[in-house]
Amino acid sequence: MSETAPLIYTWRSEASRLGWPSRIWGLAIAGAALGVFALALWIRPSADGVGSHRQLGLAACQFEERTGIPCPTCGMTTSFAYFARGSVVASFYVQPFAAILALATCCTFWGALYVGVTGRPAHRMLRFPASWYVVPLFTILILAWVWKIYIHLRGIDGWG
Repeated sequence: MSETAPLIYTWRSEASRLGWPSRIWGLAIAGAALGVFALALWIRPSADGVGSHRQLGLAACQFEERTGIPCPTCGMTTSFAYFARGSVVASFYVQPFAAILALATCCTFWGALYVGVTGRPAHRMLRFPASWYVVPLFTILILAWVWKIYIHLRGIDGWG
């Protein structure tokens, strides 16, 4: 009797390939992620650490105007603008959660480009229980908000 591993534990000899619709979706997602960074590169980061989104014609943060403290998303546009320019430390200082989102957007771009160009699926890299990333991300969002409130109230919100 031969002792071989059951078929379920062996690697496939041929690599599975995705069809053209999936590859086009991959390229579209890569293009969208690249578009986010192109827009972030176009925006000048605000020296105050907040308000860069006003360059897009959006209104000022009503939460901050009414309460005097920044909302959980204040500084995200500024953080992305710094990240797009390669100033990762400035991006993290201004809004840590946005720096993590910018890094995730970077990973999304490269992963989607890989799928679009090679036709190989990348789903095996993403098989994690939701609790592995939802709870930590929510915790990081809250901690980043506390940091943003701290630097805002101390008047050390900006970078540079």
